[in-house]
Amino acid sequence: MEGIFRWSAVTAFAPIAWGSTYLVTHRYLPPDHPLYGAVIRALPAGLLLLLVARRLPRGQWWWRSLVLGTLNMGAFFALVYLAAQTLPTSIASTVMATSPVMMMLFAWAALAERPRAAHVTGACIGIAGVCLLLLDGTASVDASGVLASVLAMVMSSFGFVLAKRWSAQVDVISLTSWQLIAGGIALLPVAFIVEGAPPSLDGPATLGFAYITVVATALAFAAWFAGLRHLTAATVGLIGLLNPVTGVLLGTALANERLTAQQMCGLILVLTGILLGQPATARLVRRLATRGGLSQSRGAGP
Repeated sequence: MEGIFRWSAVTAFAPIAWGSTYLVTHRYLPPDHPLYGAVIRALPAGLLLLLVARRLPRGQWWWRSLVLGTLNMGAFFALVYLAAQTLPTSIASTVMATSPVMMMLFAWAALAERPRAAHVTGACIGIAGVCLLLLDGTASVDASGVLASVLAMVMSSFGFVLAKRWSAQVDVISLTSWQLIAGGIALLPVAFIVEGAPPSLDGPATLGFAYITVVATALAFAAWFAGLRHLTAATVGLIGLLNPVTGVLLGTALANERLTAQQMCGLILVLTGILLGQPATARLVRRLATRGGLSQSRGAGP
């Protein structure tokens, strides 16, 4: 059980770090170069991890890295930025919050990881909590933005499960570095065609990219894939719901605003859903239920 708690904590670092990127991006990064922003985020992070791993792909891992890098980083980052340009953050984040269910379905088909009742229940409660946390009924909806969010959610969910299936013989640092480099390279020509020359960066933007590259990309994706190595895809997907929670809490804290009653209820539901879907929690519930049943049976005796 200690091992499960440890890997759950490691995995949780990823969505918490990703949740902080909303604030950094809006405050410090250039708003008109989203594709170059994704390239600057992915490529240096991959090269940094490659310096640590000191291992290049071999054989089939050249094309596998390109496939995973496109699904999990390159096309994913581009679609997320497109969604951010056409949708309010609340709508885009709510769509992305459905990824635990999609990961369960893909893991069931590709890995024979049959969803447990606790996972399904936790996902439903968590998604409902995200809706309460982010949606206030006033946000406008753009069809192209919703489509981009759905595609990003489906592609990344499939890519994460595919990485889990393929990566048993590859260390996590190498796996993460290859994907980031491949995704950054695949996205670079698209950024050049769409956005032209790369943006010039001032001091705050440089520091912002340094944080996102090292912490919210290199370390965060390594933690995420480490979690996929040791936990089920359904469990990891539920932990990912910490992403919008972090974004809301950071924004509230730094903007000196107070959470509404609806947001508080949503926060409680999200955390409840995450806890219900964790194996350690499920085991604890089963133990308590077993002990309660034994106590009742003993009390009912002559």
